[in-house]
Amino acid sequence: MIISVASGKGGTGKTSVAVNIALSVGNVQFIDCDVEEPNAHLLLHPKIHKMQPVYTFVPLVNEALCSHCGECSQFCHYNAIFVSPQKVLVFPDLCHSCGGCELVCPKKAISWEKHRIGTLKFASAGDLALVYGELEVGKPLAVPVIKTAKQQIKKGENAILDSPPGASCPFVETVRGSDFCVLVTEPTPFGLHDLKITIQVLRKMMVPFGVIVNRAGVGDKKVYDYCKEENIRVLMEIPYERKIAELYSRGVPFSLEMPEWTEKFQTLYGAIGKLVEK
Repeated sequence: MIISVASGKGGTGKTSVAVNIALSVGNVQFIDCDVEEPNAHLLLHPKIHKMQPVYTFVPLVNEALCSHCGECSQFCHYNAIFVSPQKVLVFPDLCHSCGGCELVCPKKAISWEKHRIGTLKFASAGDLALVYGELEVGKPLAVPVIKTAKQQIKKGENAILDSPPGASCPFVETVRGSDFCVLVTEPTPFGLHDLKITIQVLRKMMVPFGVIVNRAGVGDKKVYDYCKEENIRVLMEIPYERKIAELYSRGVPFSLEMPEWTEKFQTLYGAIGKLVEK
């Protein structure tokens, strides 16, 4: 079973929930797909045993063969190639590696070269196997790093994916192929606003989902009213509690110090399993 944990809005406690589920269930793979700012390792304190570079492929133009016809530049939707009468310029950070420029080149002057955009780190924390990606500073394309991280999921094993915030391409790539998506929100106007957007995307993708309300007790009841109106399952409430916040500030998952929550997260995981089976 592959469960993704997402939020829409940043700062709702998504990573904390994902980590506590993983620790409570045990013996799962944890894939941190928030490659622009991975932080699950700050709570898991793992031992890193391997690092692997992540590359995309960008066009390499052979100027000796190129006729500077401009076909490649006209084709590229992302403006990653500029053709002048004397020279061709390639902008690697704009390239999406679609291969179209090579196909339309009449002189077969385009080949490919590696362009490093990130790093995968393989680590372990107890019986958890952790994989997390780090996008290189200044690189705009997170999706290829997320794809590479997801390729490390072992067939037949349970996995928990920590999604980036928002509802754009990195989120879509993370939840794609998940059996279930846990949406972590907070009972505030901002939390509800972004929750609605994320739910619209998940419904288009036909990924089943449920909601966890974190910091319950602050804000208002509009999140609950919306979930009731839309027939959305509220899977769990996590209270706005000082001890939980203190543990988080020290980098300690609260289920480790509050054993009653270990049982609650195990029950949650079992309930999700039953929903997936349906």
